[in-house]
Amino acid sequence: MAAYKPVVVQACPKLGEKITQDTLYWRGYKTPVQIKEFGAINKIEFSPVPPYNYAVTASSRIHIYGRYSQEPIKTFSRFRDAAYGATYRDDGRLLVAGSEDSNIRLFDISGRAPLRQFEGHTKPVHLVGFLSDKYRIFSGSDDYSSSLWDIPSATEIISYSEHADYVRCGCASKVNADVFITGSYDHTVKLFDARTKSSVMTIEHGHPVESVLLFPSGGLLVSAGGRYVKVWDVLKGGQLLVSLKNHHKTVTCLCLNSSGQRLLSGSLDRHVKIYSTTSYKVVHSFNYATSILSLALSPEDETIIVGMTNGVLNVKHRKPEERNERSQKKRQPAYRTYVKGRTYMPKQEDFCVSKPVKRVLRKYDKLLRSFQSSKALDAVLEPPIMLHTPEVTVAVMQELHRRGTLRSALAGRDEKQVNLLLTFVARRVIEPRFTPVLVTVADMITDIYQPVVGQSAIVDKQFLKLREAIGKEIDYQEELLEVLGMMDTLFATFTKKRDTYLEENKSNGLTEIIETNTID
Repeated sequence: MAAYKPVVVQACPKLGEKITQDTLYWRGYKTPVQIKEFGAINKIEFSPVPPYNYAVTASSRIHIYGRYSQEPIKTFSRFRDAAYGATYRDDGRLLVAGSEDSNIRLFDISGRAPLRQFEGHTKPVHLVGFLSDKYRIFSGSDDYSSSLWDIPSATEIISYSEHADYVRCGCASKVNADVFITGSYDHTVKLFDARTKSSVMTIEHGHPVESVLLFPSGGLLVSAGGRYVKVWDVLKGGQLLVSLKNHHKTVTCLCLNSSGQRLLSGSLDRHVKIYSTTSYKVVHSFNYATSILSLALSPEDETIIVGMTNGVLNVKHRKPEERNERSQKKRQPAYRTYVKGRTYMPKQEDFCVSKPVKRVLRKYDKLLRSFQSSKALDAVLEPPIMLHTPEVTVAVMQELHRRGTLRSALAGRDEKQVNLLLTFVARRVIEPRFTPVLVTVADMITDIYQPVVGQSAIVDKQFLKLREAIGKEIDYQEELLEVLGMMDTLFATFTKKRDTYLEENKSNGLTEIIETNTID
């Protein structure tokens, strides 16, 4: 008796994202930790100095979290109303925040009460930050103004009223201590120099600006607003370099990684997109539960934190690489261990013993080997196989049809089993790789269970779904054939025109030659 040959499962190419180095890198984060805040999280800011604690601004509080802590290690709550945009100074010792009551508060990280309070704006202040000289603060308010403040004297140095709507975002240059940038809901981004009394550059973004970001070199500016992320060349007077439209809803936040080679954008469409700063193509994407308001990446790219509209803080830490290092340190066997005996040629008097290879059969193969067709079909109709490897289910059905036992395997089933069969067929029959087999299966099921139609509401519903799926597929095929006919007509027209043009050229050429000969 010949040995049993296992069912051959047809291998189909997997459709999905291409695995790149970026994919592997950004997948290298642990399962996220969820922390619930008191309200929508409008700003997340990492301390620029070790141990890289981060400040979370939500509701009327600013919470300072340790890198791995799930509870705040410090809280600043001296706000009568909502707090906005808490930002660290470059040395990590001071923290400044705006508020709904139009005041700006400066905190010492080691204390609790504000060191300074800056008063001058008349409406909520959403934008605050330090200039790179560490002794001045810039701010933007809903009163359409942008101001510069002196920290030691707590006084306003200069105020700019050039925007025509709320000023909600901004950043400072790390190269020039007098330069800062603001973005407004009036669709513009303005570059200010503290030494002048007006803005030195205005860039038209085209949508209400939600976030701006300046590259460390100070030469490139990124603005986000609407569905667009735009990159501008500041050194060329604000020339647009690239406009990215990869989000489906408003982009709310921007972030750079530590090397400046990757740009991250968060949006209300619940996605974080990661772009290469050389090609500006999306290299990876993260999906979250709700709309994203704020985003931050730790200075060493070890932690990525996302703040959402429902007050949930999503924290992902990078997986440690210690295990890989240890495995590399283990002493590997010498090369000769692997090649030992490979080149040995048996002599005439040697007796060769071959070790039989034991073949492990799967459950459905064992049942098919013992001719239990119905049970083999049951084995591949289990949810894990149907959902994740439908090609196995279809392969067994094809094998049963080849043996001529498919009809008997489908017959004699109860309401639950028929419902399971019809659910699978209705879902997968429209896939081209499964259609030839599943059309036959659907035909047999209809023939077998036609007499009982009307006795079970569940089975009747599945039959209707199957009819609807096949009907839609037929409509699609008809539409595609119509489009194909149109394209054939167009191609035929182009071919005729081309042939006519070539003939005309040939005739013109002959005429010219004849005329030349006549003249000679």
